[in-house]
Amino acid sequence: MGCFCAVPEEFYCEVLLLDESKLTLTTQQQGIKKSTRGSVVLDHVFRHINLVEIDYFGLRYCDRSHQTYWLDPAKTLAEHKELINTGPPYTLYFGIKFYAEDPCKLKEEITRYQFFLQVKQDVLQGRLPCPAGTAAQLGAYAVQSELGDYDPYKHTAGYVSEYRFVPDQKEELEEAIERIHKTLMGQAPSEAELNYLRTAKSLEMYGVDLHPVYGENKSEYFLGLTPVGVVVYKNKKQVGKYFWPRITKVHFKETQFELRVLGKDCNETSFFFEARSKTACKHLWKCSVEHHTFFRMPENESNSLSRKLSKFGSMSYKHRYSGRTALQMSRDLSIQLPRPDQNVARSRSKTYPKRIAQTQPAGSNSINRVTANMENGENEGTTKIIAPSPIKRSVN
Repeated sequence: MGCFCAVPEEFYCEVLLLDESKLTLTTQQQGIKKSTRGSVVLDHVFRHINLVEIDYFGLRYCDRSHQTYWLDPAKTLAEHKELINTGPPYTLYFGIKFYAEDPCKLKEEITRYQFFLQVKQDVLQGRLPCPAGTAAQLGAYAVQSELGDYDPYKHTAGYVSEYRFVPDQKEELEEAIERIHKTLMGQAPSEAELNYLRTAKSLEMYGVDLHPVYGENKSEYFLGLTPVGVVVYKNKKQVGKYFWPRITKVHFKETQFELRVLGKDCNETSFFFEARSKTACKHLWKCSVEHHTFFRMPENESNSLSRKLSKFGSMSYKHRYSGRTALQMSRDLSIQLPRPDQNVARSRSKTYPKRIAQTQPAGSNSINRVTANMENGENEGTTKIIAPSPIKRSVN
């Protein structure tokens, strides 16, 4: 640790990847210094993973107060003050920054595999709630990708219990996953992962970047940034939705966040929310600017509109998304995708001690029992979503 203090430019960082492996980036090995731009760090990670469809992904980090940030490709590492204050050593988390509306249409298998890993993590950590029946189907696809076809000689009773799929995982769900896994004979890992994404993309919370805010009377809400717009949640229910083409302004001042929306009557309405801190509010604003630009920016308007959006911060704050938009990616013919002869190296998932199998009552049906438990309040794979309506409205 002393050597880092002695040489201010020295940099030592661990990047946690979606397959739970780590990539170490240092001054000695890759020549990365605090004066290095974030784009260079990102390039090292993309090359390590062999990704070409890179604009969906980013590197995330947390400050000492556990506030999350995205690494800005245009800034040097030294300019990321919140990151520098946490180390050395430093920790970055690789993940999806912009969820494709339809991940099944991603061009390369390696990209779909990274999406599969991220969405599987979202389900496991409760960010992507799903009904019990869907959780069983997703779990079965994950097992098929991991273990291949069911083999009664290798896959003895309780084999699914060695893996984790949802929070607070129950034996009934594992039994349901085993039953479905037996029906997936012949599916290659890539096909099982594609089916996983095809199922997951239909879930209400797929690809929703949630930000906790307050509404009237300090009621707790979530603002969800999605490929189609900003969604407002309260008590696990959607109570509002503002589409990107209708959003004419995103702005913040101190802890107050504003969305200005163009109505069908061509009048603008401002919706106000309170973030939990000024830092959280600024993060919400930056993410909103980037999502708006990435998903709903016509190619011929990207420069002018992004300049307009970049001025929507408080005081002297400006932010501009510097990557390609989803439309630009779809029209990019500079690289022929998918690349030929691509070999995706899949990592093994973490395993746990096998659950001791209990005798199953004759005639019982695991899927029905899981569904019944869900109706009784034991909804495996779901998490409580609190969420947002405006504090006040002002019609211009």
